[in-house]
Amino acid sequence: MNNRHDKILFWGCFIALITTSYAFISRMILCGGQFKTDFGLDNVVVGELQGAGIWSFGVSIIIFSLFIDRIGYKVAMIYSFVSYLAYTGMAVMAYQTIHGVTDPTALAAAQKHGYQLLYWGSIILGLGNGTVEAYANPIVSTMFNTDKVKWLNRLHAGWPAGLVMGGLCTIALAKNTDWRVNLGLILIPAFTFFLILIGKQFPKSEREQAGVSYLAMLKELGVFGAFVGFGLVFAQLGQVFGWSQNVSWILTGLVVLAFAAITKSFGRLLLAFLIIIMIPQATTELGTNGWITALMEDPMKAAGYNAAWVLVYTSAIMLILRFCAGPLAHKFSPPGLLLTCSALAGLGILALSHTAHSGIGTIFAAATLFGIGITFFWPTILGLTSEQCPRGGALTLNAMGGIGMLAVGILGAPFLGYMQETSTTQQLQTANPALYQQVTMKQNYLLGAYEAIDPAKSATVTDAKSQADLQAATTAGKFSALGKMAMFPLFTFACYLALIGYFKSKGGYKPVQLDSK
Repeated sequence: MNNRHDKILFWGCFIALITTSYAFISRMILCGGQFKTDFGLDNVVVGELQGAGIWSFGVSIIIFSLFIDRIGYKVAMIYSFVSYLAYTGMAVMAYQTIHGVTDPTALAAAQKHGYQLLYWGSIILGLGNGTVEAYANPIVSTMFNTDKVKWLNRLHAGWPAGLVMGGLCTIALAKNTDWRVNLGLILIPAFTFFLILIGKQFPKSEREQAGVSYLAMLKELGVFGAFVGFGLVFAQLGQVFGWSQNVSWILTGLVVLAFAAITKSFGRLLLAFLIIIMIPQATTELGTNGWITALMEDPMKAAGYNAAWVLVYTSAIMLILRFCAGPLAHKFSPPGLLLTCSALAGLGILALSHTAHSGIGTIFAAATLFGIGITFFWPTILGLTSEQCPRGGALTLNAMGGIGMLAVGILGAPFLGYMQETSTTQQLQTANPALYQQVTMKQNYLLGAYEAIDPAKSATVTDAKSQADLQAATTAGKFSALGKMAMFPLFTFACYLALIGYFKSKGGYKPVQLDSK
């Protein structure tokens, strides 16, 4: 392909990623706002609706990667475009279902029907979003296979670009009650990337061009990668559809046995190491980032600003810096850049954990340090994976993204909640033992039992001192738990230090090149 064609193809993929993140953030904002009001949803149902577009996102990245080379990137692109049309259409139908209905009985039935349209539309949207990742990543890594880290960072600048657009549109439409306008804006980037890409010739994957077989690709992922990737897929589906953990383990075991029989390979050891790193790294970026954004929203609202400006600010930083990743990766090497990012993210978390009683300027300064640290995490580890494990093709490249996303939802986010609850109850036990006995309850999650504040019991607390103690413990627990989160970037820092030592022992970091047939 000529360079001009490749650049046009790149920008089409970039706009597709903008569509993905705009669709993601606009839906998340509406779920907690107008969807909740218009369809009479409680917080649990809101969480289910939000989750419908997230778990399907992570699952589809991994599943599509198994056969995307077979069906072709253009077919996957068309599918993603159709998913945006379907979601928008179903959401508009949901709006029409309840619009103008005043009878309470009829409205309740309409809300139930409308919610089902939104729920299944969100699943379709999530599958389409994951498909964009599944074809865009290997297309870009194939076209620019001599500079993957640079171009994957540029590609993934499309994600914060979509968040900036979503945040600005949210601010502009804050007083607009017809949310069809907000959702309809998704179709602008969707039609744009479709019209750019539909007439273009899509490349065969780097793996296919080099004559690397499908079996060799599976061997690169191997038993370990299959265990982690599909273990997370089945664990997520089990949570959604109510399977027992035993069913998830059995399904995972069957896939692992199939991989063992077919590939007879544990998997590439370097890839296994990167998978281990990806879980705490993704938790640092996605899990902690949402927490930190929440910390900044209260002082923003108190100052009279729309909280969406927080999203615009942090996303704009990420958007700009990801276009600067190329020179940094060349100067430091991808492992060196990730080592630096781990250090900055850890320092940013520690700084933020000491801002409980600080002003908005101090919070933003610490958040900026953290934001710079996580900017290069996701696309750079994808680039590192693609440069060092090119025989794995789309499967290993996209499995890393899918594992990171699913790990946050299944392991990372619950662990963050566990740390926050245990930190809060420990603070309360020290400050007010009697109140601690009154408002705590026993809970269980994947990694064991813990104590948490019972919302129903805490609502019965009426005296001023106890309310103040409870609020103080909650705030102190939140910031204490945030400080403990520094363990994750500290772990990745140690891993990247070891990885730098490994590459140094082999004569320095060098991308693995596959020779085309």
